[in-house]
Amino acid sequence: MAAFLGTIGAAGGIAWQLGSRPAERWIETLDRRERVKGLQIDEVIARLRLKPGDILTDIGAGTGVFSLPFARAVAPGGKVYAVEVDQGLVDHIAEKVAVEGVSNVETVLGEFTDPNLPTRDIDVAFFHNVLHHVKDRAGYLKNLARYVKPEGRIAIIERGHTRPDEHELHMSQEQVTAWMADVGFQPSEEYYLFEGGKWFVVYSRR
Repeated sequence: MAAFLGTIGAAGGIAWQLGSRPAERWIETLDRRERVKGLQIDEVIARLRLKPGDILTDIGAGTGVFSLPFARAVAPGGKVYAVEVDQGLVDHIAEKVAVEGVSNVETVLGEFTDPNLPTRDIDVAFFHNVLHHVKDRAGYLKNLARYVKPEGRIAIIERGHTRPDEHELHMSQEQVTAWMADVGFQPSEEYYLFEGGKWFVVYSRR
């Protein structure tokens, strides 16, 4: 959900982040009550059929609005790795987890091209409006696939449209499906929870 990356012009030391903004502004934006209500978190959890004992990673977890409900859905015995590339957001999630007494969320400071997970036993990897912020999307998905169990799934919720001034953030569902095919995954479920072209597809290995 947050500024999820891209490094170019390495020789000149130029780094940029797609949709970049300070962590404090992301927290204010992502935690808005109207926005959280529109995420349909309970409905997403139901579609994912999470169960106690599942291991899940929330990629680009932002402020943890999905991470904590996920953690409750996979308890007891399950775990959620909340991945962010911004240390400020990692700290914010850790604080929220402590305040709410949720014991099965582990925060992870991810890398720009790799989630940097401490396990390769993931049942579900989840993105919500995050993948379009990644510069090398195909490369990131390739790296992520290494952490997912053979029978594991990758769930992606993405917006369908971008403004003309956001061409760098544009990608289509067809492009994502092609990148997923390159790492051995194909669409196994598609859900129609959202309006405005926002799509929700679960990918499984062929």
